Amino acid sequence: MSPESHQRRPALRRRDVEVPRVAPSTDALFLVLRRMRAPLVVIVVVFTVSVAGLCLIPGVDEQGLPARMSVFDAFYFMAYTATTIGFGEVPYPLTREQRMWVIACIFASVIGWAYAIGSLLALVQDRAFRGAIARQAFVRRVRRLRRPFLILVGYGQMGRAVAETLDALGRSCVVVASSQESIDALAGAQLSSDIPGLAGDASDPGILGLAGLGSRYCTGVLALTDDDAANLSIVMAVTLLRPDVQVIAHANRAETDKAMREFGADSVVNPFERYGNYLVTRLRRPSTHRLVTWLTAAPGDPVGPVAEPCPDGHWIIAADDHFGEEIAADLEDAGLPCSRVWPVDGAPDVSGAAGFIAAGLDDAENLAMAGHARLSNPDAFLVVRQKTRRNDALLRAFEPDSVFVAAHLSVQEALARVITPDFWDFVQYAWDLSDADGAALLDRIVRVVGTESPDSRRFVIGEADTPAVARWLRTREAALGDLFRYADDRDGYIQALPVLLIRDGQPRYMPEFAKPVRPGDVVVAVGRPRAFHTMVDALHYDHTLEYLVTGASVPATWVWRLLRRRARSRTEA
Repeated sequence: MSPESHQRRPALRRRDVEVPRVAPSTDALFLVLRRMRAPLVVIVVVFTVSVAGLCLIPGVDEQGLPARMSVFDAFYFMAYTATTIGFGEVPYPLTREQRMWVIACIFASVIGWAYAIGSLLALVQDRAFRGAIARQAFVRRVRRLRRPFLILVGYGQMGRAVAETLDALGRSCVVVASSQESIDALAGAQLSSDIPGLAGDASDPGILGLAGLGSRYCTGVLALTDDDAANLSIVMAVTLLRPDVQVIAHANRAETDKAMREFGADSVVNPFERYGNYLVTRLRRPSTHRLVTWLTAAPGDPVGPVAEPCPDGHWIIAADDHFGEEIAADLEDAGLPCSRVWPVDGAPDVSGAAGFIAAGLDDAENLAMAGHARLSNPDAFLVVRQKTRRNDALLRAFEPDSVFVAAHLSVQEALARVITPDFWDFVQYAWDLSDADGAALLDRIVRVVGTESPDSRRFVIGEADTPAVARWLRTREAALGDLFRYADDRDGYIQALPVLLIRDGQPRYMPEFAKPVRPGDVVVAVGRPRAFHTMVDALHYDHTLEYLVTGASVPATWVWRLLRRRARSRTEA
């Protein structure tokens, strides 16, 4: 059976509530007004006293008559004097008394400006102010997003891999991480797009609101932190505030997995529970395992090597956490007896065992135990657990039969669910195939798209995704295979294959090319990116679609089409 059954989100009793945002107490403007209040008061007082003194101290005009400065002239004089610009003595030369007053005003203004500039520099370096500025810039960038985007919570090992894949596919996302160091790493990542990032506690619904949960362009939330409590809080917030938005969460414990599903998460990826399904499928149906892992791999990864089923026998599991219990239960359900040992007791005796799983918490210790097992029993099936992918080079050199990296498995399944809606339904269909059927399906797809892991696309027959097809179906019919022909040679087919057709809510897997399409049909296909780019002509341009369906060459512009109709009318006459 597939690793999880497809379930609809339970209809929780709820009421519509506006998505909250954090209180504006950290707004940068309020911080400036609060921190710069005293320096501004000092400058205002200095200018006021200086201008008042210049107005009150009598002077002498050019004719030698007594004169007093106006308020405007005094303010103008102080403005360019205090800013060290200096335009001379205006509107007339100053007297000795006025110059003595100006000297005092200059020193007072210098002290006032020094105090204000020092306070401003301290404010700019203040962590709260910089955080407020960054938060306001983040909110503005999220508001300017005018295309579908995902909210990615967590930028550790899982979040970084998901962000890189989404960026490579041209998908927009917004990142929320618990630490500023993670956001700094996002800013320095080698990505083609500038992904907005915010440091904050995503278990706070207000932070999710700032990240765009309330935006109509938000299509999904990925909770991929290592904290089960935080991920559960995110699931609850999204389910209650935006039930129309897809939420996919990572879980480390079975209890958290159950709580998330009961609360209505669209998908929960528990790698410690899921890996057992992968391992049992690899042992019992290696061709089906090869197909599923190829479909969910990163685009461009080659298809795995052909493998043979593993013979039955006793298994030994070396683990010191709950993963040992999870994998032991899966093996026993598959009819494979197993026993558990503790890594702290050293490398176990695996002579005569059918398989050995090195699943401790220390990566180096796991590799050492696997090396001992290979020396004592070269025919044993070896599984090595690793917490990170940094030892990939060592693992490729050692070449165990299977490698378990929890973060990598979570990323693969999360992306398979979120990149192309309904594609995971096809993966589940493939998971339930027998080994012979899995091998046949893999060969069929590889013959069309090649050996590299394919991209997936989903489109709905209608005005939005396929306007040319929608117009054509108003009066005529078209077969599904017509949409997959080459635009310049209808006798050939592009490197893409429809794998799922959903009509009236009913899925049809691996539909035939001859099947007619109807408005409202949902088509999920796999193929090469260039093939999907070629397919755009058939879906959007009437003349291309008519050629693909009928074989008749149709002029591309309305002028040539008009001349063609007139010529046809004259011929018929």
